[in-house]
Amino acid sequence: MNIYILRHASAGTRRANPITDAKRPIDKEGKLQCMLIGSYLNALKIHFDLVASSPLKRALQTASLVGTEVGFDSQIQVTPALAPDATLAAFLAFINELQGNENVLLVGHNPNLPQFLGSLIMNGSAVPGRAAIRLRKGALARIDLTRRPGMLHWLVDPRILQGVYGNATKTVRRRALKAPLKKI
Repeated sequence: MNIYILRHASAGTRRANPITDAKRPIDKEGKLQCMLIGSYLNALKIHFDLVASSPLKRALQTASLVGTEVGFDSQIQVTPALAPDATLAAFLAFINELQGNENVLLVGHNPNLPQFLGSLIMNGSAVPGRAAIRLRKGALARIDLTRRPGMLHWLVDPRILQGVYGNATKTVRRRALKAPLKKI
């Protein structure tokens, strides 16, 4: 089973009131991040059997936009195991329920998402300071859980994708402009 862990996309400034903060939507930059991640996953020809998200609005929007971009047409599973206050035990119990799926996208939050990722690649023991992983907003990681501990295959940041995508489109445009027109 391949687990894709995605931190929710950019959602502006945190609100002081936790109730208001839970309803905070992703912003314009967050929508762009979702499109970049979706395009990246499409380029890799990845399809998801299941998409699960934290119940907070910004995570649900991220899951929905990325899911739509990659052609996921089933309902997103909402789980408190991906909420900002979720425990490692709840997360690992949720992971055990996912057996039988090939590719699963999980959308959640910092500060617990890096800890959860670390626990998957460190044999279920997230010891503080042992697996220091940085997940920026919109970052995506692929973990192969065929065997335990899981293996981190890659971690990509939307800033990298934005740089690569920007350079790729500039290069293609330059080549296209220099190419001679063929007469038919």
